[in-house]
Amino acid sequence: MKIILGVTGSIAAYKAADLTSQFTRLGHEVHVVMTKAATEFIAPLTLQVLSRQPVLVSLEDEKNSWKPGHIELADMADLFLVAPTSADTLGQFANGLALDPLSSIYLALPPETPKFLAPAMNGKMWHHPATQRNRRRLEEDGAHFIGPEEGDLACGYQGTGRLATTDHIVKACLGE
Repeated sequence: MKIILGVTGSIAAYKAADLTSQFTRLGHEVHVVMTKAATEFIAPLTLQVLSRQPVLVSLEDEKNSWKPGHIELADMADLFLVAPTSADTLGQFANGLALDPLSSIYLALPPETPKFLAPAMNGKMWHHPATQRNRRRLEEDGAHFIGPEEGDLACGYQGTGRLATTDHIVKACLGE
């Protein structure tokens, strides 16, 4: 299976390395697409080595081919997962904005491609009416949410907003 793994700006971005490893070990082809903010938390090279595929961060990365890489990735995806998914990215997806390769791929995905979003953010951000409105809109559009979970948050608070465990995310995506 060809999996697009989106990684957005969150301290939980480091867990994308484990997700990439797990999916790859299970025999899946993983193509990582990172937001610029995600690169502040984990280096693209780490995910490139683990996936054995180039990592897409900027639309400028597509200059090596005549084909728009984000459209090609959307066309070949058997599954689309964003883990972690930031509040910003939820808003972009829910409102049809194509500001970077990740949101462009989301908009170009065929309707039948399974879409999984694993949010990670501060609990106040998760419970904000705008975030919940975006979540409902994305669910209406067919996206499946994995988490977030409750517990200690990176900001020092306790509450809902932790990224689901990588094992839980893998199992949810693979229907286990």
